[in-house]
Order: sequence, then structure tokens, then C-alpha cells
Amino acid sequence: MRIALVSTPFAAVPPVHYGGTELIVHELAEGLVARGHDVALYATGDSVTTAHLRSVYPKAKWPPDPFSDLHHISWAFRDVAQRRFDVVHAHSPTALAMGRLVPQTPLVYTIHHDEQPRLTDYYRQFPDVWYVAISTDQRARQDPLPRTAVIRHGLDPDRFAWSETPADYACFVGRLAQEKGPHTAIDVAAAAGVPIRVAGEAHPPDREFARTEVEPRLAQPHVTYLGAIGLNAKVPLLRDARALLAPIGWHEPFGLIIIEAMLSGCPVLAFPMGSAPELIERGVTGYVVRDAAEMTALLRPGSPLDQFDRRRCRARAMRRFGRSRLVAEHEALYAQVMGATAERLHRTAPVPVPAA
Repeated sequence: MRIALVSTPFAAVPPVHYGGTELIVHELAEGLVARGHDVALYATGDSVTTAHLRSVYPKAKWPPDPFSDLHHISWAFRDVAQRRFDVVHAHSPTALAMGRLVPQTPLVYTIHHDEQPRLTDYYRQFPDVWYVAISTDQRARQDPLPRTAVIRHGLDPDRFAWSETPADYACFVGRLAQEKGPHTAIDVAAAAGVPIRVAGEAHPPDREFARTEVEPRLAQPHVTYLGAIGLNAKVPLLRDARALLAPIGWHEPFGLIIIEAMLSGCPVLAFPMGSAPELIERGVTGYVVRDAAEMTALLRPGSPLDQFDRRRCRARAMRRFGRSRLVAEHEALYAQVMGATAERLHRTAPVPVPAA
């Protein structure tokens, strides 16, 4: 297949630090190329890929800006229109409107965000687009859209390491935002008598919360603050952690750090919000807990975590959330999309008029 993958201009593919969407685009691009597909990746010029890289910006444009996105996406679709692809798979809402530039090429779009009524209203204007939800919970919270498949994220397991004998610390990895729960994770670790390592930073909308609720906690003696980290630091952090704490307070459509921990053999302790209950298998890859008190009890030494089977955790995560499954499910979707589009174009093609 000839496939155009259209990423965002906000982070390189793969991202150096923060950037969940761009990380999944990277996994998909590399997996599709490895399986013999001809892939063009529309991303920033500082991306690293085995696909054919096409870019209008030499470097990532951070923070996100709608005009940067519009320029990147419109340039990408003009380029797509000059070439021949079997399918275009986009990861920015702007791409839906730009898809009108290539009406005969099927467009797949992955929804990476939580429920946003304004975007849902926008999506309804494009009934010919094929939508991908990243969890069952995310799809259930969206108003119904035509042709929406659920394909959960997957990562290359070889990028992660694991150990049968973890250290004594817990960890938190994510934005220092209220809905992510870094303050709760720090409090849980203190109550359990366990050190915690915190990785992440505050984005502009979260800086006041971080200043008042997180920064004072980072100064507590049981806390080690790592700042924003990349994969090189994340791998040993998850490999050796007693547990990843995810006391989320929002309906997160998909927690990439959850499957990164699982692929490292690290159990995840999470609140029952968003996609967490469908990602975590109790006692196998972690525990979904009711509240901070139950999280504290599980984290405390002497709990079932002492006998947690980290080898089984990683093996299960590889089956459910490995790159190979992610790529195979997208290949099947692309084939379905191409078949349906060919049938539609044949059905609507004008009937030739015999010559007089």
C-alpha cells in the first residue's frame, strides 16, 4: 500500500520529550515500513524515520499554534494531491477540511483527545471520513460518528527493559496538571512510606496549579524531581520502579505511560477513570483502585505488590499493546477503507454514453 501519514507540526516524530500523538505516528510509520508498505510521513524536518519524510517546517513548532497547524496541514495535502496514495491517515482535526483537496483518496483520522463537543460538531461535517478511536471509553463518550473503529495504541517492546527485582521507589510520569494527579501521587507515596520519583513539567494552563499544589510537595524529603525526561531516562525509571502511580482525575482517552510501564514489567496503580479500566488487568498488569487509601495500601511494603510477577506483566503487555498488533489492525482498516472507497467510486462513476 502507498500510505500518507500526516502528523502535527508541534513535535518531532518521534518526540524528544512530550508528544503522545507523534510517538504513535512514529510507531505506525516504522511498523508499516517494516512490513513492506510505501509510507510518506508529513512531519517536521527534525523527525527521524525510515519512511519518506516530507516537511514544510525544519523544526517542531512548540507550543501548539493553530496557524502553524494550518500551514503544515495545507502544505501536506497540496503535496498529497500531487502524488498517488491509497490512503491518507491524519492526526490533526485540520486535516478533515483539507481532505477536500483529495476527494478520491480515502481519509482516516485518529481522535487523540477527550470529549469536546465543538470538535464533535465539526466532525459531523465530514461523514466520508473514517474515524479511529483509541479506546472503547473514548468512543463511548463521543457522540456517535459514522464508521468509527477502536484501535488502541501500541509500542515497540524492544525499546523497554524490565527487571524481576525492582527498587523501593514509586514513580509518577506526566504533566504536572490537576487532572493527572501528581499531588495525589506524592501524598500516596508519603502515606505508604515509599520514596517517589516525579517526572514531568507544567504546561502553560497548568502552571498556577503546579506552583501552588505541586512545587511545595516536590520539596518534601521523600520526593526526587526529575523534570521533563526522554526515553533514555524513562526506561530505567520504569524498569526499576515498584509501581507507576496514575491517580488521574479525568476521562483520559488513553494513557501511553500506562502501557510504557506495563512493557517495562512495572505494575500500574490507577484510579478508575477514562480508559484505565480497559487497559489494566487486575493482578496481571496492575490494579485499578477506588481511591487514594486503596492505592496507599497496595503501594505499602507487605502488599500483593511484593509478589507481583513482572515477567508476566511484560508478556501480557506485549500481546495487547505491542507495535505489531497496532500495525496489523491499521493494515486491516486501510484495506477495508480502500475497498469501500473503490466500490463507492465505481457506483458513482458516470455511465458512458454510446457514440451516435
